This record gives sequence, structure tokens and C-alpha cells, in this order.
Amino acid sequence: MLTINALSCADSVLVQAAYLPVKGLQQLIKTIGRVKRQLNPRLQIEGILLTMVDNRTNYAKDISTQVYEAYSLSVNVFDIEIPMSVRAAEISAEGSSIYVYDPKGKAAFAYTSLIKEVMDHEC
Repeated sequence: MLTINALSCADSVLVQAAYLPVKGLQQLIKTIGRVKRQLNPRLQIEGILLTMVDNRTNYAKDISTQVYEAYSLSVNVFDIEIPMSVRAAEISAEGSSIYVYDPKGKAAFAYTSLIKEVMDHEC
């Protein structure tokens, strides 16, 4: 219910796919579409962001490929992927920002690149 309420009030949503099975991602996109039709016609999907990606594994590569093939024609799939990072996982215990806790880490760099990609896409 909280998700529906948030989507009802939002102008746009960035879908974070952290190894979501493609079926779960399909359900989320269906829910977003339903909210758009029934409650919030302004709602737009900014794109799908893959997070916790470990490109050393074939599984991560397969998920990235599946998401791109399934959605890239209808939804923006961001070029930037947020890599798996132990330092990033530690942040919640620290109650800090990635930019404060590990400003030179690969996750902070990826999020900065995402911001640039979003800003370029908006212009």
C-alpha cells in the first residue's frame, strides 16, 4: 500500500533492479502502469537502474542482458550499473552517505555517473 501511495504522488520513478528476478521486475512495471492509468496519469518511469552488479559473474551479465532485452525498447535502461561494493553495504550501519563514507569508491563514482546520465537525458 505504501508503494501505491508513493507512486500516486510521484511525477516519476526510477526503478532500482538489484538482482530482481525478471518476473518481479515485470510485476513492478505492471503496477506502475496500473497506477498511471487509474490514479496518476503524470507518472513516468525515468528508467531502470541495475544495482549490486558483480560483472565478474555470468549471472550478473545474464540479468543485465535479460533486463536490457526485455525493457530497452519501452523503458530507458540506464547505461550506468551500480557495482557490488562492500563499502557501500556498510553505509546503512554508519548512517552516512556514500559520498561521505567512501567518496573515492566505485559505488560513489557510479552514482555520480548516473547523475550525469540523468541530467544529460533530461536536457
